Amino acid sequence: MSTAQPGPDAYGQELARISHHQSEAIDARFTVFQALAAVGIGHEQADDIVAKLEAGAVAGAHTWISESSAPHGSEPRFEDGWHAGVRDVASYLLRIADTTATTGRGLAASNAMLAAHLQQSAAPAPQEAPAEEPAPAVALDAKDVLTAAERFSWAVAAPGVRHWPDGGDFLDVALSAVRPEEREGYIERLEAFVEQHRARLEEMLRTHGPGSRPASHGRYALIGQPETLVIVERMESAPFLLRGQWEKELESVFLDDLEFVWGPRIRLSR
Repeated sequence: MSTAQPGPDAYGQELARISHHQSEAIDARFTVFQALAAVGIGHEQADDIVAKLEAGAVAGAHTWISESSAPHGSEPRFEDGWHAGVRDVASYLLRIADTTATTGRGLAASNAMLAAHLQQSAAPAPQEAPAEEPAPAVALDAKDVLTAAERFSWAVAAPGVRHWPDGGDFLDVALSAVRPEEREGYIERLEAFVEQHRARLEEMLRTHGPGSRPASHGRYALIGQPETLVIVERMESAPFLLRGQWEKELESVFLDDLEFVWGPRIRLSR
């Protein structure tokens, strides 16, 4: 096993492969839930079946990591460090397997709702009488939303240590998941959400934000960005819409990392 550090290009390729596998897993899970529903298996039992399968996959990774060994001929001090690192990673994978086996409730029901929505969207619309033109939707000013988010200094990293000085692309996609009827008063709704979840946001910034050990490996890059307050609010309020808008514009691995740490009530990735 090589100990060389991957360069930026190689790491980008790794992220792309991870994103590909996660995207395929979402599609596969959707198919499995549909198949289980077709044979009369209820939502709770379907959640248990899929959770056990996914926990088993993580357990398989745990076994593979635990059985790995340092490169042949390594110095004793290197081997000690290697095995200590393997133990840390294996313990973390075990915690993930335990969590995966006992969480994920509501996924089957969410998939059923999504399937029904897709079927309804695919059905031809009935002919209706012409309706009056709706009033134009309230526009959301991204600068105003960002200014509001930056006021919560305890929930975002200092400007000098943020991964992206300008996270405009992420903010634009998150705001595209704010429905027209939600735009009026959205900043006030966002501020209330942040205050309500202050403890969770502070803990997320502390454990996975810039300077933390997980962030040192190049992951969780969104944590600490002011735009992320909007993203997690949408993750709770409109998870399917956010995921759909995101995957059309951005790498899903960034959203997957954030979803893993935030732990929303409806998880669309593992």
